[in-house]
Amino acid sequence: MKNIIAPSVLSADFGNLARDIEMLNASECTWLHLDIMDGVFVPNLSFGFPVVERIAAVARKPMDAHLMIVNPDNYIERFAKLGVEYLTVHIEACTHLNRTIAAIHDCGMKAGVALNPHTNVSLLEDVLGDIDLALIMSVNPGFGGQKFIPGSVAKVRKMRKMIADSGSKCLIEIDGGVGEDNVAMLAEAGVDAFVAGSSVFCSKDPLKTISFMANA
Repeated sequence: MKNIIAPSVLSADFGNLARDIEMLNASECTWLHLDIMDGVFVPNLSFGFPVVERIAAVARKPMDAHLMIVNPDNYIERFAKLGVEYLTVHIEACTHLNRTIAAIHDCGMKAGVALNPHTNVSLLEDVLGDIDLALIMSVNPGFGGQKFIPGSVAKVRKMRKMIADSGSKCLIEIDGGVGEDNVAMLAEAGVDAFVAGSSVFCSKDPLKTISFMANA
């Protein structure tokens, strides 16, 4: 089975956004990854609903939105109305995580929970049966082009064992420093879905890069 590749639109050329989305539509990628940053939870701003709406108008593949924001509950319904399929919130930003997960599901979306590099995967043990996606950050969130944190591999293996032991069907996604050089190793460790930003959009041949990663 092919790897799930989710190119991060944040690394696209926003002056030619429709062109880049059409390139992804024609590629072997599975999802389009949307990094939503508020400048509070992470030290950077990305884009908001007008851009997501524009992406949704062109995209022919599912949208996978990663909310790096405080108070994510305030925006769940709006992302659902824009057609987002996977909505991922950070465990560090959710005081009442079970309620947030339920709200995402109630809006018809699949629920993901992201973990910062310093956060132990064991904190997801009690919600593994309720979530569809566990996102392991392999860089500190906020900026693209960062170097992969090697300790993330052990976190993936631990998460894979937790999922197997629990009988959950939760997918493992990884985000940060992912590219052609480490995708096969991460797949072997147990990753299902790979977020790739600069490694795709800075490639001389993005379609070839996506194909390599999907089939690694």
